[in-house]
Amino acid sequence: MAARETFSSRWALLASMIGVAVGLGNVWRFPYMVGSFGGASFVLVYVAAVVLLGLPALVAEWTLGRETRRGTVGAFERAGLPFGRAVGWFFFFVVAAATAYYTDAVGWVLFHALCETLALVGLSIDGTAILPPERGFSWVSFVLQLACTATIILGCAWVLLRGLRAGIERASRVIVPLLGGIVLVVVVRTLTLPGAWEGVRWYLLKFDLEAIDGSVVAAAVGQAIFSLSLGGTFMVVYGSYLDERQDLLGNAGWTAGGDLIAGLLAGLAIIPAVIALGLPPGEGPGLLFSTLPRVFEQIPLGALVGALFFLGLLGAAYLSDVAAFEVLVAGLVDNTRLTRSRAVWSMAALVFLLAIPPMINLEIFVPWDLLFGSGMQTLGALAVVVTVGWFMDRRSVLRQFAGSDVVAWHQRLLLGWVRYVVPLAILFVGIWWLLSDVLGWIRGV
Repeated sequence: MAARETFSSRWALLASMIGVAVGLGNVWRFPYMVGSFGGASFVLVYVAAVVLLGLPALVAEWTLGRETRRGTVGAFERAGLPFGRAVGWFFFFVVAAATAYYTDAVGWVLFHALCETLALVGLSIDGTAILPPERGFSWVSFVLQLACTATIILGCAWVLLRGLRAGIERASRVIVPLLGGIVLVVVVRTLTLPGAWEGVRWYLLKFDLEAIDGSVVAAAVGQAIFSLSLGGTFMVVYGSYLDERQDLLGNAGWTAGGDLIAGLLAGLAIIPAVIALGLPPGEGPGLLFSTLPRVFEQIPLGALVGALFFLGLLGAAYLSDVAAFEVLVAGLVDNTRLTRSRAVWSMAALVFLLAIPPMINLEIFVPWDLLFGSGMQTLGALAVVVTVGWFMDRRSVLRQFAGSDVVAWHQRLLLGWVRYVVPLAILFVGIWWLLSDVLGWIRGV
């Protein structure tokens, strides 16, 4: 078997890891979660969740990947988890289903970016035409989604065929800094709107600690898992490409910090503008695709700002989609006799077929998202921390934490935290999600 590729440098590593984490979870999901769960109070809990739970869980996922040199399929088995091979294949098929609906959503972003760009030259196209109907069927939406989803899949395949350094690294090095610059431009434009600073105060400063209940905590922890791309899939595969000399804890800190800053900046770009124009911040998932275009229509230079915003979002979502496909490609290459090229095209075809049902309407798309996104991603994150904390060889785990045989006290403390605290927190979120979103026994805010 050929030697496994590793990242060429620390900057390439961080650009790739941040590119994985900063996707629709930050720019689409985070702002509407803030709007739905109480503004600054949610942000406070979310920051704590990223630092106390997300960062250690990220270290655990990289540990599992780097120690086993395998992706989702193979890593759990090599780490000693009972029925680990079956668990790995289970999450492989979960990723395939999740990648399908996620690619549909990236296609929506592609179409909105095209519409906003055409608006710069006076061509007006309704970006919401691509969105699936609440129920029933729309040929216009369906055909637009087929075209945009196929385009995104081909774009992902183009990068994946080139491998880690020539494909994923190179794309990440270009897109991540570009995204950062675009978001900063949009933030500056937003903050110059009359009334925007009242939105900033509601978003970052107006805390209501009494409003923090189980729903807010569960939503914040779930968002931390979602935004960092945890779940026993993306980060396990990328962890398998980490050089042994790389400091897991330090790089996890940079990755989590970059992801957190990206989410906060995305909120700063969106929420103050929405509040300044008197629109509802608690619009839910439609905040990005329905409410935000209305914001761009009402502000000076709105067409330019809208085009920049959706182009930046497209880059972020695209990198996350590439990572999802890499989980699938690595699973096939590691565990079958398929070449990388054949694995890429096999997964491209499978994902395209699986992407068709969620295109039909939101009655299919939303449950698909709840099951394969929120539910299974939480389950995957739990599986990793349990595997690393309880089934992997303790000395191997500590060696991965330390990057050498010299283990400091804080690395031993981290192992205890991964063993006891993180699993209980993730289990709480999973149970809350089951009781509230699936069974409807608990009513959130």
